Amino acid sequence: MRKILVTGGAGFIGSHLCERLLDKGHDVICLDNYFTGSKENVLHLLDNPRFELVRHDITTPFYSEVEEIYNLACPASPIHYQYNPIKTIKTSVMGSINMLGLAKRLKAKILQASTSEVYGDPSVHPQPEAYWGNVNPIGIRSCYDEGKRCAETLFMDYHRQNHVRTKIIRVFNTYGPRMNPEDGRVVSNFIVQALRGEDITIYGDGTQTRSFQYVDDLVEAMVRMMATGDDFTGPVNIGNPGEFTMLELAEMVLELTGSPSKLAFRPLPSDDPRQRQPDIALARERLGGWQPAVDLRSGLRKTIDYFRGISGK
Repeated sequence: MRKILVTGGAGFIGSHLCERLLDKGHDVICLDNYFTGSKENVLHLLDNPRFELVRHDITTPFYSEVEEIYNLACPASPIHYQYNPIKTIKTSVMGSINMLGLAKRLKAKILQASTSEVYGDPSVHPQPEAYWGNVNPIGIRSCYDEGKRCAETLFMDYHRQNHVRTKIIRVFNTYGPRMNPEDGRVVSNFIVQALRGEDITIYGDGTQTRSFQYVDDLVEAMVRMMATGDDFTGPVNIGNPGEFTMLELAEMVLELTGSPSKLAFRPLPSDDPRQRQPDIALARERLGGWQPAVDLRSGLRKTIDYFRGISGK
């Protein structure tokens, strides 16, 4: 069994990953500064003697003896990463440098949770890993998009120059229990608005598309990616290739919640991608036949049950 560091471990995705690693018998250090993560997400893990929770911001160095590092720390929703864009890009760039430096010293394996946002508003559809993207470097989303792109550069340079054992995954839209109800992401927005009986806010005409991945499928892929040989660095797309328009998602949420909410249309935000769908052929090939197991309807039911539980509705 290994000693593993998870940065951003008290976040939505990080908490599920910590849970999975503990279930496999590993010792886990969960690092989080609670900007978007929450101690509530890992409270149920605190009694586990193999779990350690540390409040820390990865823009400053962290020292520990570990064998693997999962680098998830970074605000991932537009509301949060645009709140302090300089801090966001510092987390991606300085945070990656600090974690890569730690991995170099320890000869540890390190995985970067990158994002489908590196593809920007794609002109290639679906998006394969070989596509370089179409990103605005000076827009309001650039702090996140370009920060993650720079982090990928750092991971590859540390691998080539310093022989650090790096892994890069590009995470597509992910949803599930423990999402922050105020994070501004489309799945949480629609569910919260539906449960409150408020208008469902749709930006643009609702024909823009996304591909939605349930969090358990992502965690399975992350663990498999970390277990691959040192010859495979990625990047590799991790997402669900099922593509849905915003209107289709809204209608499904209304159906599953039984909400009387109506649709309300608003202007499309700046640089918002018109379409997003992963090509996951590489993941299927290199991650032991991995592919998403949870369809959107089933995943939404579980996520709605979670939001009902925390809202009492």
